[in-house]
Amino acid sequence: MAVAIVAVSFASCGNKAADAAKAQQDSIRIADSIAAVEAAAAEAEQAAAQAAADSLNADSTATEAVAE
Repeated sequence: MAVAIVAVSFASCGNKAADAAKAQQDSIRIADSIAAVEAAAAEAEQAAAQAAADSLNADSTATEAVAE
């Protein structure tokens, strides 16, 4: 009876190492995805800021040319 209990205990705990490795890989994949999204958002924000600055420069140049 004790042997059967030990065998069932080992069988029920046997996949914990594989589950832990899979969970770690999932965590790494999710962290990489989040980092990629944050980098893309920062790049888009910089591009929008640059476009706004270019637009302001173009507007002020046009205004100065008309005023002269």
